Amino acid sequence: MIKGTYIQTKKELTKTKKITEYIKPLTVCIPLENKFGVKYKHLVKEGDYVYKGTVVAINPDIDFPIHSSVSGYVIQGTKKMMLNGQKIKCIVIENDFKEKYEYKKGYKKNINNYSKEEFIEMLRTSGITGLGGGDFPTFIKYSSNKSIKCLVINGVECEAYATCDQAIMKQHADELLEAIDAITEIMKIKEAYIILKENNSSVLNEFSKYIGTYPNIGIKLVPDTYPSGWDRSIIENVFNIKYNKYPSEVGIIVNNVSTIYAIYEMLKYNRPLTERIITITGNCIKKPTNIRVKIGAAIWEVIGNIDGYKNMKNPLFIAGGPMMGKSLPSDDVVVTKDLNCIVILENAKQNSSICINCGKCAEVCPVNLIPVLIKDNANNPRKLKELQPHKCIGCGLCSYICPSRIDIREIVKLQGQGEKND
Repeated sequence: MIKGTYIQTKKELTKTKKITEYIKPLTVCIPLENKFGVKYKHLVKEGDYVYKGTVVAINPDIDFPIHSSVSGYVIQGTKKMMLNGQKIKCIVIENDFKEKYEYKKGYKKNINNYSKEEFIEMLRTSGITGLGGGDFPTFIKYSSNKSIKCLVINGVECEAYATCDQAIMKQHADELLEAIDAITEIMKIKEAYIILKENNSSVLNEFSKYIGTYPNIGIKLVPDTYPSGWDRSIIENVFNIKYNKYPSEVGIIVNNVSTIYAIYEMLKYNRPLTERIITITGNCIKKPTNIRVKIGAAIWEVIGNIDGYKNMKNPLFIAGGPMMGKSLPSDDVVVTKDLNCIVILENAKQNSSICINCGKCAEVCPVNLIPVLIKDNANNPRKLKELQPHKCIGCGLCSYICPSRIDIREIVKLQGQGEKND
Protein backbone atom coordinates (compact mmCIF):
# COMPACT_ATOMS: atom_id res chain seq x y z
CA MET A 1 0.00 0.00 0.00
CA ILE A 2 1.34 3.44 -0.98
CA LYS A 3 1.64 5.64 2.08
CA GLY A 4 0.17 9.10 2.44
CA THR A 5 0.72 12.08 4.74
CA TYR A 6 -1.74 14.51 6.26
CA ILE A 7 -1.10 18.11 5.17
CA GLN A 8 -2.81 21.46 5.68
CA THR A 9 -5.00 21.87 2.61
CA LYS A 10 -6.43 25.40 3.05
CA LYS A 11 -9.36 24.39 0.84
CA GLU A 12 -11.85 26.18 3.10
CA LEU A 13 -11.09 29.41 1.22
CA THR A 14 -12.96 28.20 -1.89
CA LYS A 15 -14.58 24.80 -1.28
CA THR A 16 -18.06 26.29 -0.76
CA LYS A 17 -17.78 28.84 -3.58
CA LYS A 18 -19.88 28.44 -6.71
CA ILE A 19 -18.19 28.66 -10.09
CA THR A 20 -18.10 32.17 -11.53
CA GLU A 21 -16.77 33.11 -14.95
CA TYR A 22 -14.61 35.64 -16.72
CA ILE A 23 -14.77 34.87 -20.41
CA LYS A 24 -14.16 38.34 -21.87
CA PRO A 25 -10.40 38.91 -21.86
CA LEU A 26 -9.10 41.71 -24.07
CA THR A 27 -6.68 39.32 -25.76
CA VAL A 28 -5.66 35.68 -25.50
CA CYS A 29 -2.13 34.33 -25.94
CA ILE A 30 -2.01 30.80 -27.29
CA PRO A 31 1.38 29.19 -26.49
CA LEU A 32 3.23 27.30 -29.21
CA GLU A 33 4.97 24.96 -26.79
CA ASN A 34 3.85 23.01 -23.72
CA LYS A 35 5.72 22.43 -20.45
CA PHE A 36 7.27 19.23 -21.79
CA GLY A 37 8.85 21.06 -24.72
CA VAL A 38 6.36 19.75 -27.30
CA LYS A 39 6.23 22.38 -30.05
CA TYR A 40 3.19 23.38 -32.09
CA LYS A 41 3.25 24.73 -35.64
CA HIS A 42 1.27 27.97 -36.03
CA LEU A 43 -1.33 27.98 -38.79
CA VAL A 44 -2.38 31.64 -38.74
CA LYS A 45 -0.63 34.95 -39.31
CA GLU A 46 -1.02 38.55 -38.21
CA GLY A 47 -4.19 40.09 -39.62
CA ASP A 48 -6.10 36.81 -40.01
CA TYR A 49 -9.63 36.66 -38.60
CA VAL A 50 -10.30 33.57 -36.51
CA TYR A 51 -13.47 32.18 -34.99
CA LYS A 52 -13.85 30.68 -31.57
CA GLY A 53 -12.74 27.09 -32.08
CA THR A 54 -10.58 27.79 -35.12
CA VAL A 55 -7.46 25.60 -35.18
CA VAL A 56 -4.57 28.07 -34.84
CA ALA A 57 -1.71 25.64 -34.22
CA ILE A 58 -1.02 21.94 -34.40
CA ASN A 59 1.38 19.31 -33.14
CA PRO A 60 2.35 17.81 -36.52
CA ASP A 61 3.71 14.60 -35.01
CA ILE A 62 0.27 13.44 -33.82
CA ASP A 63 -1.98 15.88 -35.73
CA PHE A 64 -3.18 17.34 -32.42
CA PRO A 65 -4.66 20.87 -32.58
CA ILE A 66 -4.88 23.97 -30.41
CA HIS A 67 -7.94 26.17 -30.89
CA SER A 68 -8.62 29.85 -30.51
CA SER A 69 -10.69 30.49 -27.39
CA VAL A 70 -12.18 33.73 -28.78
CA SER A 71 -13.23 35.20 -32.10
CA GLY A 72 -11.21 38.13 -33.37
CA TYR A 73 -8.08 39.17 -35.26
CA VAL A 74 -4.60 37.75 -34.90
CA ILE A 75 -2.19 40.50 -33.89
CA GLN A 76 1.59 40.55 -33.49
CA GLY A 77 2.89 37.56 -31.53
CA THR A 78 4.79 37.81 -28.29
CA LYS A 79 6.41 35.72 -25.56
CA LYS A 80 4.47 35.06 -22.37
CA MET A 81 5.19 33.22 -19.14
CA MET A 82 3.68 29.77 -18.66
CA LEU A 83 3.06 27.92 -15.41
CA ASN A 84 6.56 26.39 -15.47
CA GLY A 85 8.05 29.90 -15.33
CA GLN A 86 9.36 29.85 -18.90
CA LYS A 87 8.53 32.48 -21.51
CA ILE A 88 7.07 30.85 -24.61
CA LYS A 89 6.24 32.27 -28.02
CA CYS A 90 2.48 32.79 -28.39
CA ILE A 91 -0.13 33.56 -31.00
CA VAL A 92 -1.99 36.67 -29.80
CA ILE A 93 -5.66 37.14 -30.71
CA GLU A 94 -7.58 40.35 -30.03
CA ASN A 95 -11.03 39.48 -28.73
CA ASP A 96 -13.99 40.96 -30.64
CA PHE A 97 -16.32 39.70 -27.87
CA LYS A 98 -18.72 38.14 -30.40
CA GLU A 99 -18.02 34.50 -29.43
CA LYS A 100 -18.56 33.53 -33.07
CA TYR A 101 -18.10 29.95 -34.22
CA GLU A 102 -17.46 29.36 -37.91
CA TYR A 103 -19.96 26.49 -37.92
CA LYS A 104 -23.04 25.93 -35.80
CA LYS A 105 -22.19 23.63 -32.88
CA GLY A 106 -25.64 22.39 -31.94
CA TYR A 107 -26.85 20.13 -29.16
CA LYS A 108 -27.02 16.34 -28.93
CA LYS A 109 -29.64 14.84 -26.65
CA ASN A 110 -28.26 11.30 -26.52
CA ILE A 111 -24.48 11.44 -26.23
CA ASN A 112 -24.14 7.65 -26.15
CA ASN A 113 -24.79 7.42 -29.90
CA TYR A 114 -21.22 7.68 -31.11
CA SER A 115 -19.02 4.91 -32.44
CA LYS A 116 -15.67 4.22 -30.81
CA GLU A 117 -13.92 5.62 -33.88
CA GLU A 118 -16.01 8.80 -33.85
CA PHE A 119 -15.37 9.31 -30.14
CA ILE A 120 -11.59 8.95 -30.40
CA GLU A 121 -11.49 11.24 -33.45
CA MET A 122 -13.53 13.86 -31.59
CA LEU A 123 -11.11 13.72 -28.66
CA ARG A 124 -8.28 14.44 -31.07
CA THR A 125 -9.91 17.17 -33.15
CA SER A 126 -11.32 18.86 -30.02
CA GLY A 127 -7.88 19.09 -28.41
CA ILE A 128 -8.92 17.34 -25.19
CA THR A 129 -5.99 16.80 -22.81
CA GLY A 130 -5.49 15.79 -19.19
CA LEU A 131 -6.67 18.81 -17.20
CA GLY A 132 -5.34 17.57 -13.87
CA GLY A 133 -1.88 18.82 -14.83
CA GLY A 134 -0.70 16.00 -17.09
CA ASP A 135 -1.58 17.74 -20.39
CA PHE A 136 -1.48 14.34 -22.10
CA PRO A 137 -3.66 14.07 -25.24
CA THR A 138 -6.71 12.09 -24.13
CA PHE A 139 -7.34 10.43 -27.50
CA ILE A 140 -4.09 8.48 -27.11
CA LYS A 141 -5.35 6.85 -23.90
CA TYR A 142 -8.49 5.64 -25.63
CA SER A 143 -6.58 4.49 -28.73
CA SER A 144 -4.79 1.76 -26.81
CA ASN A 145 -4.91 -1.70 -28.35
CA LYS A 146 -5.29 -3.21 -24.89
CA SER A 147 -8.76 -4.11 -23.65
CA ILE A 148 -10.16 -1.47 -21.30
CA LYS A 149 -11.92 -3.05 -18.35
CA CYS A 150 -12.40 -0.07 -16.05
CA LEU A 151 -12.67 3.72 -16.24
CA VAL A 152 -11.43 5.57 -13.15
CA ILE A 153 -12.49 9.18 -12.58
CA ASN A 154 -10.01 10.90 -10.30
CA GLY A 155 -11.93 13.33 -8.06
CA VAL A 156 -9.49 13.27 -5.15
CA GLU A 157 -7.86 16.66 -5.85
CA CYS A 158 -5.28 16.26 -3.07
CA GLU A 159 -3.20 19.35 -3.94
CA ALA A 160 -3.53 22.02 -1.24
CA TYR A 161 -5.78 25.04 -1.98
CA ALA A 162 -7.18 23.61 -5.27
CA THR A 163 -10.96 23.06 -5.36
CA CYS A 164 -11.89 23.48 -9.03
CA ASP A 165 -12.65 19.76 -9.45
CA GLN A 166 -14.71 19.77 -6.26
CA ALA A 167 -16.70 22.73 -7.58
CA ILE A 168 -17.40 20.91 -10.84
CA MET A 169 -18.54 17.79 -8.98
CA LYS A 170 -20.85 19.79 -6.72
CA GLN A 171 -22.45 21.80 -9.53
CA HIS A 172 -22.34 19.31 -12.41
CA ALA A 173 -22.60 15.84 -10.88
CA ASP A 174 -25.42 14.84 -13.25
CA GLU A 175 -23.47 15.97 -16.35
CA LEU A 176 -20.38 14.09 -15.20
CA LEU A 177 -22.37 10.89 -14.71
CA GLU A 178 -23.98 11.32 -18.13
CA ALA A 179 -20.52 11.65 -19.70
CA ILE A 180 -19.09 8.67 -17.79
CA ASP A 181 -22.05 6.53 -18.86
CA ALA A 182 -21.58 7.58 -22.48
CA ILE A 183 -17.85 6.83 -22.45
CA THR A 184 -18.35 3.37 -20.96
CA GLU A 185 -21.04 2.51 -23.51
CA ILE A 186 -19.14 3.89 -26.48
CA MET A 187 -15.88 2.20 -25.49
CA LYS A 188 -17.62 -0.95 -24.15
CA ILE A 189 -16.06 -0.56 -20.71
CA LYS A 190 -17.79 -2.75 -18.14
CA GLU A 191 -17.44 -0.54 -15.07
CA ALA A 192 -16.44 2.92 -13.89
CA TYR A 193 -15.54 4.30 -10.47
CA ILE A 194 -15.42 7.86 -9.20
CA ILE A 195 -12.68 8.22 -6.58
CA LEU A 196 -13.32 10.69 -3.75
CA LYS A 197 -11.76 11.58 -0.42
CA GLU A 198 -13.50 9.82 2.44
CA ASN A 199 -14.45 13.08 4.18
CA ASN A 200 -15.92 14.76 1.07
CA SER A 201 -19.56 14.31 2.08
CA SER A 202 -20.87 17.34 0.16
CA VAL A 203 -19.69 15.91 -3.17
CA LEU A 204 -20.77 12.39 -2.25
CA ASN A 205 -24.27 13.70 -1.53
CA GLU A 206 -24.47 15.35 -4.96
CA PHE A 207 -23.56 12.13 -6.76
CA SER A 208 -25.95 10.13 -4.57
CA LYS A 209 -28.88 12.07 -6.09
CA TYR A 210 -28.24 10.59 -9.52
CA ILE A 211 -25.87 7.62 -9.39
CA GLY A 212 -28.60 5.05 -8.68
CA THR A 213 -29.70 5.23 -12.31
CA TYR A 214 -26.23 4.21 -13.52
CA PRO A 215 -25.62 0.60 -12.38
CA ASN A 216 -22.17 0.43 -14.01
CA ILE A 217 -20.83 3.48 -12.10
CA GLY A 218 -19.67 3.24 -8.50
CA ILE A 219 -17.87 5.40 -5.94
CA LYS A 220 -14.77 4.45 -3.99
CA LEU A 221 -13.18 6.45 -1.18
CA VAL A 222 -9.56 7.11 -0.27
CA PRO A 223 -8.07 8.65 2.89
CA ASP A 224 -7.72 12.42 3.15
CA THR A 225 -3.95 12.22 2.79
CA TYR A 226 -1.40 13.43 0.27
CA PRO A 227 -0.72 12.29 -2.47
CA SER A 228 -3.78 10.02 -2.42
CA GLY A 229 -4.84 11.49 -5.78
CA TRP A 230 -1.78 10.14 -7.58
CA ASP A 231 -3.01 7.65 -10.18
CA ARG A 232 -0.66 4.91 -9.02
CA SER A 233 -1.75 5.42 -5.41
CA ILE A 234 -5.42 5.13 -6.38
CA ILE A 235 -4.98 1.97 -8.41
CA GLU A 236 -2.72 0.21 -5.91
CA ASN A 237 -4.59 1.25 -2.76
CA VAL A 238 -8.17 1.01 -4.04
CA PHE A 239 -7.95 -1.88 -6.50
CA ASN A 240 -4.84 -3.66 -5.18
CA ILE A 241 -3.35 -3.65 -8.68
CA LYS A 242 0.21 -2.68 -9.63
CA TYR A 243 1.48 -1.66 -13.03
CA ASN A 244 4.77 -0.64 -14.58
CA LYS A 245 4.34 2.67 -16.44
CA TYR A 246 0.71 3.23 -17.42
CA PRO A 247 -2.68 2.12 -16.01
CA SER A 248 -3.67 0.92 -19.49
CA GLU A 249 -1.25 -1.99 -18.97
CA VAL A 250 -3.79 -3.44 -16.53
CA GLY A 251 -6.88 -2.44 -18.52
CA ILE A 252 -7.60 0.83 -16.67
CA ILE A 253 -8.01 4.37 -17.97
CA VAL A 254 -7.79 7.26 -15.51
CA ASN A 255 -9.35 10.64 -16.29
CA ASN A 256 -9.42 13.71 -14.08
CA VAL A 257 -12.84 15.24 -13.23
CA SER A 258 -12.12 18.39 -15.27
CA THR A 259 -11.21 16.22 -18.25
CA ILE A 260 -14.49 14.31 -17.99
CA TYR A 261 -16.38 17.61 -17.89
CA ALA A 262 -14.54 18.77 -21.03
CA ILE A 263 -15.51 15.48 -22.70
CA TYR A 264 -19.13 16.07 -21.69
CA GLU A 265 -19.13 19.49 -23.37
CA MET A 266 -17.49 17.97 -26.44
CA LEU A 267 -20.09 15.20 -26.74
CA LYS A 268 -23.10 17.34 -25.82
CA TYR A 269 -22.30 20.59 -27.64
CA ASN A 270 -19.48 19.64 -30.03
CA ARG A 271 -17.20 22.13 -28.25
CA PRO A 272 -13.42 21.98 -28.56
CA LEU A 273 -11.38 22.65 -25.43
CA THR A 274 -11.18 26.46 -25.27
CA GLU A 275 -12.09 27.14 -21.63
CA ARG A 276 -11.49 25.55 -18.25
CA ILE A 277 -12.30 26.08 -14.57
CA ILE A 278 -9.44 27.05 -12.27
CA THR A 279 -9.03 27.97 -8.59
CA ILE A 280 -7.68 31.43 -7.76
CA THR A 281 -7.00 31.64 -4.04
CA GLY A 282 -4.68 32.59 -1.20
CA ASN A 283 -4.60 35.12 1.64
CA CYS A 284 -3.69 37.93 -0.76
CA ILE A 285 -6.86 37.58 -2.86
CA LYS A 286 -9.95 39.58 -1.88
CA LYS A 287 -12.38 37.01 -3.24
CA PRO A 288 -10.85 33.52 -3.59
CA THR A 289 -12.94 31.66 -6.13
CA ASN A 290 -13.33 28.91 -8.71
CA ILE A 291 -13.74 30.54 -12.08
CA ARG A 292 -14.29 29.56 -15.70
CA VAL A 293 -11.70 31.25 -17.92
CA LYS A 294 -10.48 31.25 -21.50
CA ILE A 295 -7.41 29.26 -22.46
CA GLY A 296 -4.82 31.96 -23.18
CA ALA A 297 -6.24 34.60 -20.83
CA ALA A 298 -3.83 36.55 -18.63
CA ILE A 299 -4.11 35.76 -14.91
CA TRP A 300 -3.57 39.42 -13.95
CA GLU A 301 -6.62 40.38 -16.00
CA VAL A 302 -8.77 37.62 -14.50
CA ILE A 303 -7.78 38.59 -10.95
CA GLY A 304 -8.52 42.24 -11.70
CA ASN A 305 -12.07 41.23 -12.57
CA ILE A 306 -12.72 39.36 -9.31
CA ASP A 307 -11.95 42.42 -7.13
CA GLY A 308 -8.19 41.98 -7.22
CA TYR A 309 -5.71 41.80 -4.39
CA LYS A 310 -5.54 42.75 -0.78
CA ASN A 311 -2.66 45.04 0.11
CA MET A 312 0.49 43.06 -0.59
CA LYS A 313 4.03 43.94 0.37
CA ASN A 314 5.79 40.83 -0.84
CA PRO A 315 3.46 38.55 -2.83
CA LEU A 316 4.33 34.99 -3.77
CA PHE A 317 2.65 33.66 -6.91
CA ILE A 318 2.36 29.88 -7.22
CA ALA A 319 1.03 28.13 -10.31
CA GLY A 320 -0.47 24.68 -9.76
CA GLY A 321 -0.60 24.67 -5.96
CA PRO A 322 2.08 24.83 -3.25
CA MET A 323 3.00 21.14 -3.19
CA MET A 324 3.61 20.34 -6.86
CA GLY A 325 3.42 23.82 -8.31
CA LYS A 326 5.94 26.42 -9.40
CA SER A 327 6.60 29.84 -7.87
CA LEU A 328 6.46 32.65 -10.42
CA PRO A 329 7.92 36.17 -10.43
CA SER A 330 4.56 37.84 -11.19
CA ASP A 331 0.93 37.30 -12.19
CA ASP A 332 1.72 37.94 -15.85
CA VAL A 333 1.13 34.29 -16.66
CA VAL A 334 -1.15 32.70 -19.25
CA VAL A 335 -3.94 30.21 -18.56
CA THR A 336 -3.06 26.91 -20.20
CA LYS A 337 -4.96 23.63 -20.35
CA ASP A 338 -2.88 22.18 -17.52
CA LEU A 339 -3.23 25.14 -15.13
CA ASN A 340 -5.71 24.20 -12.42
CA CYS A 341 -4.80 26.61 -9.63
CA ILE A 342 -3.12 29.93 -8.88
CA VAL A 343 -2.23 30.66 -5.24
CA ILE A 344 -1.14 34.14 -4.11
CA LEU A 345 0.31 34.37 -0.62
CA GLU A 346 2.19 36.89 1.46
CA ASN A 347 5.76 35.69 1.03
CA ALA A 348 7.00 34.72 4.48
CA LYS A 349 9.84 32.66 3.13
CA GLN A 350 12.13 31.30 5.79
CA ASN A 351 15.81 30.85 5.12
CA SER A 352 16.96 27.26 4.95
CA SER A 353 19.47 25.87 7.40
CA ILE A 354 21.87 22.94 7.43
CA CYS A 355 20.35 19.48 6.96
CA ILE A 356 20.13 17.68 10.30
CA ASN A 357 19.78 14.24 8.70
CA CYS A 358 16.52 13.57 10.52
CA GLY A 359 15.29 11.28 7.73
CA LYS A 360 11.76 12.67 7.69
CA CYS A 361 11.92 13.17 3.92
CA ALA A 362 12.48 9.43 3.49
CA GLU A 363 9.65 8.61 5.88
CA VAL A 364 7.05 10.50 3.84
CA CYS A 365 8.23 9.72 0.29
CA PRO A 366 5.39 7.82 -1.47
CA VAL A 367 7.84 6.09 -3.84
CA ASN A 368 10.29 5.14 -1.08
CA LEU A 369 13.20 7.30 -2.18
CA ILE A 370 15.76 8.63 0.28
CA PRO A 371 15.91 12.33 -0.67
CA VAL A 372 18.58 13.21 1.88
CA LEU A 373 20.99 10.70 0.34
CA ILE A 374 20.17 11.92 -3.16
CA LYS A 375 21.05 15.44 -1.99
CA ASP A 376 24.29 14.29 -0.39
CA ASN A 377 25.37 12.32 -3.46
CA ALA A 378 24.61 14.93 -6.10
CA ASN A 379 28.17 14.62 -7.43
CA ASN A 380 28.36 10.84 -7.26
CA PRO A 381 26.79 9.40 -10.46
CA ARG A 382 27.34 5.80 -9.42
CA LYS A 383 25.55 6.25 -6.09
CA LEU A 384 22.77 8.30 -7.71
CA LYS A 385 22.04 5.41 -10.05
CA GLU A 386 21.42 3.22 -7.01
CA LEU A 387 19.22 5.87 -5.36
CA GLN A 388 17.00 6.22 -8.51
CA PRO A 389 16.00 9.91 -8.31
CA HIS A 390 14.23 9.53 -11.67
CA LYS A 391 11.37 7.83 -9.79
CA CYS A 392 10.51 11.13 -8.05
CA ILE A 393 6.90 12.17 -8.80
CA GLY A 394 7.49 15.78 -7.70
CA CYS A 395 4.88 15.65 -4.93
CA GLY A 396 6.86 18.02 -2.68
CA LEU A 397 6.32 16.14 0.57
CA CYS A 398 10.08 16.08 1.28
CA SER A 399 10.22 19.89 1.16
CA TYR A 400 6.97 20.20 3.10
CA ILE A 401 8.21 18.05 5.98
CA CYS A 402 11.81 19.31 6.11
CA PRO A 403 12.52 21.09 9.45
CA SER A 404 15.53 22.82 7.86
CA ARG A 405 13.34 24.35 5.12
CA ILE A 406 15.48 22.86 2.34
CA ASP A 407 13.77 22.79 -1.06
CA ILE A 408 14.79 19.19 -1.46
CA ARG A 409 12.13 18.47 -4.09
CA GLU A 410 13.96 20.64 -6.62
CA ILE A 411 17.28 18.96 -5.78
CA VAL A 412 15.83 15.49 -6.30
CA LYS A 413 14.05 16.52 -9.51
CA LEU A 414 17.27 18.00 -10.89
CA GLN A 415 19.23 14.82 -10.13
CA GLY A 416 16.44 12.72 -11.63
CA GLN A 417 16.56 14.70 -14.85
CA GLY A 418 20.32 14.31 -14.98
CA GLU A 419 20.00 10.54 -14.55
CA LYS A 420 17.48 10.35 -17.40
CA ASN A 421 19.77 12.38 -19.66
CA ASP A 422 22.66 10.03 -18.91
